[in-house]
Amino acid sequence: MHQASRPLKEDHQVPQTLDAAAVRNWCALALEALGREREEIDAINVYPVADGDTGTNLYLTVESAAQAVEAVFAAHETGGTEPAAADVVRAMAHGALIGARGNSGTILAQLLRGMADGPAEAAAGPAAEDGSRLGPALRRAAELAREAVAHPVEGTILSVAEAAAEAACATAPETGAGGPPDDGTAVRAAYAGARTALDATPDQLAVLDRAGVVDAGGRGLLTVFGALVRAVTGEAPTPPPTALRRRRKDAVDEKGDQPDGTGGPGGSGGHGRHGTHTHVGCEDTEGADPHAAADGPAFEVIYLLEAEDDAVARLRRRLDALGDSLVVVGGDGLWNVHVHVDDAGAAVEAGVEAGRPYRIRITHFGAAPAGPAPRPQERAQRAVVAVVPGEGLAKLCARAGATTVLARPGEAPASGELVEAIRRAHAHEVVLLPNDTELRHTAAAAAEQARAEGVRVALVPSRAAVQGIAALAVHQPDRRFDEDVVAMTAAAGATRYAELAVAERQSWTSAGVCQAGDVLGLIDGDVAVIGVDLAATSEAVLGRMLAAGGELVTLVLADGVPQALADRLEAYVRERHLAVDTVVYRGGPQSPPLLVGVE
Repeated sequence: MHQASRPLKEDHQVPQTLDAAAVRNWCALALEALGREREEIDAINVYPVADGDTGTNLYLTVESAAQAVEAVFAAHETGGTEPAAADVVRAMAHGALIGARGNSGTILAQLLRGMADGPAEAAAGPAAEDGSRLGPALRRAAELAREAVAHPVEGTILSVAEAAAEAACATAPETGAGGPPDDGTAVRAAYAGARTALDATPDQLAVLDRAGVVDAGGRGLLTVFGALVRAVTGEAPTPPPTALRRRRKDAVDEKGDQPDGTGGPGGSGGHGRHGTHTHVGCEDTEGADPHAAADGPAFEVIYLLEAEDDAVARLRRRLDALGDSLVVVGGDGLWNVHVHVDDAGAAVEAGVEAGRPYRIRITHFGAAPAGPAPRPQERAQRAVVAVVPGEGLAKLCARAGATTVLARPGEAPASGELVEAIRRAHAHEVVLLPNDTELRHTAAAAAEQARAEGVRVALVPSRAAVQGIAALAVHQPDRRFDEDVVAMTAAAGATRYAELAVAERQSWTSAGVCQAGDVLGLIDGDVAVIGVDLAATSEAVLGRMLAAGGELVTLVLADGVPQALADRLEAYVRERHLAVDTVVYRGGPQSPPLLVGVE
């Protein structure tokens, strides 16, 4: 028997509903809990690939869901209204869909979609006569998740989801017909059912039993359900004692592992699904999906896809023939595709034939660590973490001693990625350079989480990569932390920044109407110059920036931009501003055509 839930507030016995505020709270609590338990869940990730990232993937998926929910509330706050609960659940599901990471994250996104779909009316409509609609919503969610997986396997997150749904549906309402929906009873039952099912996963999947662990995806889902209980009832359910599971006392394998678990976690280990994946006690895949053999595919491919339903049905068949661990979730024209293959290019080409794939991620399993990367025994005193828009700038900042996070075009890094970079820096003190106005809140959330882990983090409000370069140039790790942060902040603030970009369509700007193909010169974030030639527009932008004075011009050119442009701009500065120096860097293929900084 599991211990009873611990009440957090006096009115915890009053039946409560999963209303808009509760959904918002659920997202926040789930993100907080996964942040705490991420490494523990990563450590037991042995199926379908022992790559030690299930906890991280679930965290990033829920983070995207929480951001979508906050956007709904922010939109309604401007109009002075409250969002409907169904709209909030749909936003949560959509955010998880577009931000889903890995196998378990993709399945979690489909579970949330199921709660926002079907007869449950997002688990937030008026109560049926027999009480909460949450049970049917969870059942629909489990059904959709199972349908999304090409070859479902018992003893995984699917089993845990189904057990939670059945337990919630089996609850008898504590209120009579016509009373408020008793979602509290349903969520408590769902958590208890999920926990029982999680404990049983090693008996259903031999690879888990040999490793002495429960399923990592199911463990993460239990954490999400625990946050749901807390959001609806105000109670914190008693967590499992540990994610690691000791071997049964009668379990002695042919290699001489002892009942005390010495051959389990922390022992010599073995090979996971791929020969390069060493992980805890994962000796074979007996009982696993036959499509997930020990010598399975080398690449994980994930992308968002805009496509019609019939095209997606054909895509499923083609990808199933190419590899394994196929999960396709979504609907209404937007899908998240996840598959393990040997031919990553063929998997992407299949998406191109089906519709428009984007946000494509390809991970080589052989290059991935089999769990959290080992850290040096001694922490550095201070480090800098910088977000950069191109590989060239990443190398530049890395040479200066910074830990970098690459911002891909159209895909800003999530706070989880920034937290992971802070952990990689492995220092007592960290200066965080977001280098983008849009990352202000994301960076603040990452800093707050890192502080909760005992790292002293200071956020320098840099709004562009050239401001980050200026801040990094004055960084001195041997002076007092506060003094270093003040100096870096002052250097960033004293640097005006500009960006040259090409207009994609006709639109109104602060400098007038631009046409598709026009060159836009943005100074401090606002369009200041509209031209038709990159070089001439760049000179006009430089002239405006230097009119107020300056000592140093920084030029960052993307790959493909000719060196002749840099030479022309250097000559322009030299001829008109004798006391101003110019430095030139290459930003790489991902960066904008030209970035300009004036200090």
